[in-house]
Amino acid sequence: MSAPAPREHVGFPYRGVAEYVSGTLAFIHTALAAGHPALVAVPSAKLEILRDCLGSHAERVRFTDLTVAGRNPGRILPGVLLAFADEFPGLRTAIVVESLWPGRSALEYPSCVAHEAMVNLAFAGRDVALLCPCDAANLDPHMVSDAHRTHPELLLRGERRPSPAYGDPRQTAASFHPPLPAPPPHAATMRYDAVHDLAGVRSFVTGHAATAGLKPERRDLLADLIAELAAGTLARTDGPGAVSVWPEHDLVVCQLRDHGQLTDPLAAHGNALLTAHLHCDLVRVHARPGATTIRLHLTAHE
Repeated sequence: MSAPAPREHVGFPYRGVAEYVSGTLAFIHTALAAGHPALVAVPSAKLEILRDCLGSHAERVRFTDLTVAGRNPGRILPGVLLAFADEFPGLRTAIVVESLWPGRSALEYPSCVAHEAMVNLAFAGRDVALLCPCDAANLDPHMVSDAHRTHPELLLRGERRPSPAYGDPRQTAASFHPPLPAPPPHAATMRYDAVHDLAGVRSFVTGHAATAGLKPERRDLLADLIAELAAGTLARTDGPGAVSVWPEHDLVVCQLRDHGQLTDPLAAHGNALLTAHLHCDLVRVHARPGATTIRLHLTAHE
């Protein structure tokens, strides 16, 4: 049985601005000529290049700066791609999305690859065309190879062809959610095992996030998210959970660990976790039988 995929999900390893513009404009013009709604979601510098090259056609395209909207890679699928496609039920949509760019951190990279894999699951069978540029000249070669694994097709030197490295997106996504390192020794940790502990969880997170430098509105958001996630722990498991908070460079990190297991790779885009993805700078999840770890990262100085 073939791996699930949307109607078109094309990886585009490009080298240089000329190839980038040529490949993306051909895709966009094809969509516009057919009357399909089109979205360009790319980093700000590339966005301005494409807007200028499109000229008057740019008025028919929606533009999203992914360095803002996609700062957290896990936000791109629910908050940008699905949100756009869902605006046009019954219509084919065309999306240019560049989720990985030079300067992405090593912490963000696994989430970028998992995102690309999960696009295939989220859009499987839907009438959507996605073109995903990848800066092959300035990214590490292994990153370009990973793009071959997550895209059913590739655009290479102006020709579309199947990607021989494309595999089951569930397995690919899972392989980029490795076990997370243990919290550092200076992390503060609290256990909880009943609903009446949730007020204490909220207070615990608020206090330690304040000590770590998180501004009031951000620490209230973090406390609410963790309390909601902890409530989910109590609803689906019969064991206790633990919450840890610590500063890490310019970030405040908050981890929840419980004895349940998330078995659906798209579950990270549902309910409390969806809210976390939409508001946090990075969300990392690792699940195995008998344990799920969720780690939220927020920038301290914002």
